[in-house]
Amino acid sequence: MQKKYLMTPGPTPVPAEVMLTMAAPMIHHRTPDFSAAFKAAIESLKYVFETKGDALLFACSGTGVMESAIVNCFSAGDTVIVCRNGKFGDRQKQICEVYGLTVIDLAYAWDQVVDPADVATALSENPGVRGVIVTQSETSTGVLNDVKSIGAIVGEYDECVLIVDSITGIGAVECKTDEWGLDVVMTGSQKGLMLPPGLAALTVSEKAWRAYGRSTLPKFYFDWMKYKKNVEKDTTPFTPAVSLVLGLNEALTMIKQEGLENTIARHSRLAEATRRGCEALGLKLFAPPEGRGNAVTPVWVPEGVDGKAIVKIMKDKHGVTIAGGQDDYAGRIFRIGHLGYFGEFDIITTLAALEMTLAELGYPFERGAGISAAESVFMEG
Repeated sequence: MQKKYLMTPGPTPVPAEVMLTMAAPMIHHRTPDFSAAFKAAIESLKYVFETKGDALLFACSGTGVMESAIVNCFSAGDTVIVCRNGKFGDRQKQICEVYGLTVIDLAYAWDQVVDPADVATALSENPGVRGVIVTQSETSTGVLNDVKSIGAIVGEYDECVLIVDSITGIGAVECKTDEWGLDVVMTGSQKGLMLPPGLAALTVSEKAWRAYGRSTLPKFYFDWMKYKKNVEKDTTPFTPAVSLVLGLNEALTMIKQEGLENTIARHSRLAEATRRGCEALGLKLFAPPEGRGNAVTPVWVPEGVDGKAIVKIMKDKHGVTIAGGQDDYAGRIFRIGHLGYFGEFDIITTLAALEMTLAELGYPFERGAGISAAESVFMEG
């Protein structure tokens, strides 16, 4: 028998309390019971998004709400600025191009942070830009972009909306939707919300609703107004993922009991312990010091070591599933997730498995150094 540990940036582990809630007998979605649960879920989503505006919930993946943001805010031919420094910034650009938008491409190396000054320059040099799109927490790289500063810049343009992919940010890092002037912020259920995949949520500001009013791109399932009108009646326009909504209530209750600030602080400790543990083994972190998030820690594979073998041995031999690199970084980096239902000993276990794996692959290091460094972070905190 082998106990398994899921240490990826999504899907993430699901608490037993949430699993048990989802295992309850099915209820019909057009009943007072479901409406009460749905209403509670929407209000709790506003808490984690830190918004008093509209929160909408969809039965889809994170990519679904990415697409919904494009079709609800823009028209074919509109000009948008896409900031991309990872796989999911690339995806935003692809969606924009599919729908006939003109993209001003602010592309960075995957190990760089988006510079808000570049956004300011692009806006000043291109009158009539309708949107700025940025990923707050890049799952593929662990890079954290400064959406607070970008929000202040875009806020000076009345007809330009700021769309933020915080799919691995919400619940792990600060994301003050209203205070920072973020018009659309999105997340997915299999990340910080501690659920299986299948739900995604986003917020819509008043400025974003104005953009919706002038948008002419086709939309049906993802039409925000359908969801808004139904949210006002505590229901959904289409058949919802009933069990996931019930589980969402339980997961959000757990976050509220911990307190959002404490939840973010916990993620910060887990991330710091992971980083220090890896560095103590002589490993080099991928994300730059000025832009490291709390959701995932990507690490360069040391020279002479098979990066894909690290992921395989940890999973097959030690029961610890981490993520490899994506696209051009496959085999070159590995990623340790610590987003959602994670605690201190998950990190200790993962570092122990990493140490044993590296030793098996012939990488020289001081045995126990990574574990000791992580323990120091937890004991300091």
